[in-house]
Amino acid sequence: MSETEPSWDLYGAFLAVMQGGSLSAAARSLGVAQPTVRRQVEQLEQQLGVVLFTRAPNGLLPTELARATLPYAESLAATARALVRSVSGSTAADRGTVRVTCSEVVGVEVMPGLLATLRRAHPRIQIELVLSDRNADLARRDADVAVRMVQPRQDGLIRQRAARIELGLFATAAYLGERRPRALVDLAEHSLVGADRTRGLIDLLATRGLVTTPRDYAFRCDSDLGALAAVRAGLGIGVCQVPLSQRPVPLVRVLPRLALHIEAWVVMLEDLRAVGRVRVVYEHLAAGLAAYASPRRSER
Repeated sequence: MSETEPSWDLYGAFLAVMQGGSLSAAARSLGVAQPTVRRQVEQLEQQLGVVLFTRAPNGLLPTELARATLPYAESLAATARALVRSVSGSTAADRGTVRVTCSEVVGVEVMPGLLATLRRAHPRIQIELVLSDRNADLARRDADVAVRMVQPRQDGLIRQRAARIELGLFATAAYLGERRPRALVDLAEHSLVGADRTRGLIDLLATRGLVTTPRDYAFRCDSDLGALAAVRAGLGIGVCQVPLSQRPVPLVRVLPRLALHIEAWVVMLEDLRAVGRVRVVYEHLAAGLAAYASPRRSER
């Protein structure tokens, strides 16, 4: 191994190749020429004294060592982004950048409206929004504020249960026609929308006495956002958050007694409590999610 510590740029090139899957994709994401990325990767290998990629006709193939190194490079990138955010505004001010993460459905269907009202009240706050159904590691500073649909257990976090959101089975009126299910067993005569590998709806129906398998679902998608789009398009009956059931496409609820609830938690690192812009976003999202889950109450 070289005595010279590799520069952060070299780790950035390595990470871009791992995430993009090729030198060309990495070059596009970094805004540099492809030979530059290749040279940086080779320089990193030389300085570390290791082989991170094997050369193949179709590009670079990561070695097992590269896969083991990836989390450390991701941590470096997260720390660099957090550093930039930390200097984007003074600690007490409501200005600067805040990185927020949430699920795909919340990010597309709920978050834009909440952030619009936030920006009107605090126009100097800038938002980086990350949509993922995987929980970001706040301790690693992957994000400043997170909206999670399960109760967080990690130490060192400030957390607030912002909402209890009801879910039910919905379909379009055009799909249902005159064939609205009156009992659980009637679902067997309908096209169901569910997941391909996860078992959320399968397990819910099983608790109510209806045993299904993935093959019983006419449309299967592991993305909740994709499944919701399928329901709105009229592909069949699937799960929808009740507050979303009337926008943008009015949906009809079937078997209203078949319901479950998920909790929405707003979370941030305890170390960020004194950072004004982060605290403002945290409090705004908590209040906004509470209003979203109880729209009737918020309209009174």
